[in-house]
Amino acid sequence: MANYPFTRRDFLSTALKVGTAAFTTGLLPKQNIKAQGQYNVLFIIVDDLRPLLGCYGYPEIHTPNIDRLAQRGTIFNRAYCQTPLCHPSRTSMLTGLRPETTEVFANASNFREKLPDVVTLPQYFKAAGYHTQSIGKIGHNALARDDAYSWSVPSWVPPWLPWVPFDPVYSPSWQSFDVEDNDLADGRIAEQAVKVLAELQHTQFFLAVGFEKPHLPFYAPRKYYELYAQEDFILPTTDTLPIDAPSVANNRLDGLREYQDISDDGPISEAKALELVLAYAASISYMDAQVGRVLQQLDTLGLSENTVIVFVGDHGFHLGEHGTWRKNTLFEVALRSPLIISVPGQQPNRVDALTELVDIYPTLCDVCQLPIPSTLEGFSFMPVVRQPTLPWKTATFSQLRRGGIRGRSIRTEQYRYTEWGNRGRRGIELYDYGADLNETVNIAKLPENVELAAQLSERLHAGWQGALPDSQLQTPIPQTLPWDINNDGVVNIQDLVLVANNFGEVSPRHPKVDVNRDGRVNILDLIRVAAHLGKPNG
Repeated sequence: MANYPFTRRDFLSTALKVGTAAFTTGLLPKQNIKAQGQYNVLFIIVDDLRPLLGCYGYPEIHTPNIDRLAQRGTIFNRAYCQTPLCHPSRTSMLTGLRPETTEVFANASNFREKLPDVVTLPQYFKAAGYHTQSIGKIGHNALARDDAYSWSVPSWVPPWLPWVPFDPVYSPSWQSFDVEDNDLADGRIAEQAVKVLAELQHTQFFLAVGFEKPHLPFYAPRKYYELYAQEDFILPTTDTLPIDAPSVANNRLDGLREYQDISDDGPISEAKALELVLAYAASISYMDAQVGRVLQQLDTLGLSENTVIVFVGDHGFHLGEHGTWRKNTLFEVALRSPLIISVPGQQPNRVDALTELVDIYPTLCDVCQLPIPSTLEGFSFMPVVRQPTLPWKTATFSQLRRGGIRGRSIRTEQYRYTEWGNRGRRGIELYDYGADLNETVNIAKLPENVELAAQLSERLHAGWQGALPDSQLQTPIPQTLPWDINNDGVVNIQDLVLVANNFGEVSPRHPKVDVNRDGRVNILDLIRVAAHLGKPNG
């Protein structure tokens, strides 16, 4: 004990505290820790959802439940994903890092291969004492979905339904089934979420619920198809690549052509396109109904008054714009995502500020009064929730890789500028949304735009740090000392339990349980915490 300058009285006091802690921990080795005075979090993420919702100005789309959520929260009109593909986008959201840092550009990648010690959003809340749980599609692949460091219990996904077609070669791209909601995956996800909320109603929780629709194939119960008729929809005005756009900007239709009812070549017919748009809308309405079941349970249990709700799509989706379908392009429709946040007691509003999905991680830390990790590459947007007209980011940044070629794009208030390959060697694009909302003509190489393109290129290469708002707008969160393990501002039995639950770990994933940073969680760490019991902020 020579390394610890305790007096005999200090030592006896500490020993008594440690003995009490050990006894309590032995009784409750796996208890859920309640982070006092902090909100619960309900994080809802939806697959392949563009902002085609009633609350986004499309009254013909039946989304009453999401619309009601928007009426008590903040709608972000211009939120952009960091990459328009499921796993890379979700990885960026869950790690708070951008694709150039995670190096995840494909759906099969594993972010822990590159960043084995990264602390994910749910992992950070778990470390702060929250019970964290995943239902449905949160991580895109099994490695991300079942990341044991992130979740307090194993992730839950709906069981395989043997009567639902799964091989696109033998299955249509859309189908209306004469079934109940729970006979398809999203209904079962909602059912499980309702059950888990009842179980967690007295526990501080971070519950992530991931719905699969409107991802292809567009399968939904018939009653949601019956909400629509083909006359409700018109096809996009742009069904070809923009004039003078590089060919690399186009997304191949392989993912759509896999389905049995889609031709192997040539353009998608107008009749088929209308079918697909209607089926996409029906799938959205089916998903909306499941969101409503979860939100209703939150209200029924009296949890809405103490729960932050985030509703987000992982990226946008083409419905024939530029002659393509699905995602994986750097056009506006693939990069713009729906984003709604509801904070208890807030004033409902709508925000035009440029925001990014990588901002969700620091925002949830901010609103739940957890210190925002300095390693994050996003910026809490809570200031614009409180004051929607506040000057904010000057640009958003997105990218993708296609066939070994990296595309990088910057979106400003008025323009989108994109480079393909190193410094645009494989092509550049420039669109002025003030004059050409539908991106019909690439104006990057027009003589009058050479200087503008050069300026936007400079901003693109300066990176996201140069587009951030004033750092003073970031809500200050008191930084806690090492022995306040769950960052709740006081050292108490909860911190001792967290350390004890990790005894023997050589390289713990919990950010703070190895208090003395000697590479192992043991009695020395427990002593350090016990010595500060009852002291505010360490």
